[in-house]
Amino acid sequence: MTGWVGDQPELLLDTSTGELRKVHIFTTTLGFSSLVYAEIFMDEKLPQFIAGTVHALSFYGAVPKYLVPDNLRTAVTRHNKDELILQSAFSDLETFYDTIILPPPPRKPKGKSTVENHVRFLEIHLVEALKKETYTSLEALNAAAKKIVADINQRPFQRKSDIRETRRNGYEKYDKPRMNKLPGENYTLCDYKYFLKVPDNYHLEYDAHYYSVLYTRLGKPAILKATMTEIRICDEYNRLICKHPRSYRDFPLYITEDSHMPQKHLYYKEVNLHDGAYYRRWASVYGDSMVTLIDRILRSAKHEEQAYNSCAGVLHSCKDVPHRLVQEAANKCVEANACKYSYFKKVLGMVRNNHAAGTATSSGKLPSHSNIRGKEAYK
Repeated sequence: MTGWVGDQPELLLDTSTGELRKVHIFTTTLGFSSLVYAEIFMDEKLPQFIAGTVHALSFYGAVPKYLVPDNLRTAVTRHNKDELILQSAFSDLETFYDTIILPPPPRKPKGKSTVENHVRFLEIHLVEALKKETYTSLEALNAAAKKIVADINQRPFQRKSDIRETRRNGYEKYDKPRMNKLPGENYTLCDYKYFLKVPDNYHLEYDAHYYSVLYTRLGKPAILKATMTEIRICDEYNRLICKHPRSYRDFPLYITEDSHMPQKHLYYKEVNLHDGAYYRRWASVYGDSMVTLIDRILRSAKHEEQAYNSCAGVLHSCKDVPHRLVQEAANKCVEANACKYSYFKKVLGMVRNNHAAGTATSSGKLPSHSNIRGKEAYK
């Protein structure tokens, strides 16, 4: 069974103020042997409870069939006579270690008497022993606690007839042979963040970054799990929806998977994907006049980003048009000081029409016109 020692003893000396700070003692006890594990934390929040449980299993070197946490809000979402719903972090723990997490029923002291007896035992034998020294770091405090707990586990029981002899001996002889092996890999601790509703922009915030989830999840609950390298997003039933590599860069703040976006957002992303330098490089393909035209369009806006649509429109309209005609149209716009998408499109159309008319005349053929009649009209 796992739980917190009821009292928070003042054991950690704050060297900057000279005050003693309260600490929180996490403890577990095991099966028939009553082998004890204890670890000291600065608070009783979920990450510390999970870390304590993982470290305890590593200490035992094996996994019991049942993990019985005290009926804490950090471990249990709902537990009554009809229903047991584990908090998602403990659900992950249960899956990884292939064990069964079975909290005792609420308001049932007999269901957790073993761990409560050992809590009282540790309050006397561990806490009182720790109070004899002064500790300025959590590491030093835990090192001292580790030695005291090791002594407790090797201490003979008062009754000579006790077949366990010591907690450690009872564990090796009776408990461990009936336990499962530890998984071959280490458990990855996560930071959990819960969202009652996926917001309208379908991105979930973590550590000042925003990670996308499929837009159809709008308004639904979600669970974000952060490791050092990965962001996992699950639904309210702890089923995986998507993953993202965790970002530590200042830019971009929004980490978006294209498949998560609705169609209209994909369009705007494509339009605004590139910066001013991109459009200037694209313009250089057509010559200096086009570079000048695009540069003036970009500078004409209060914010450069507001001109990206115009730049994209100008350059996309040049597709399949000979470069010399594009350069001619751009040059006319620059000379007229009319560097706008609408004016360029009009000028480019005129240049192309003039080129087409000139080509027809130079080939010795009359241009096509509704007022010109051929010989067939006089038959």
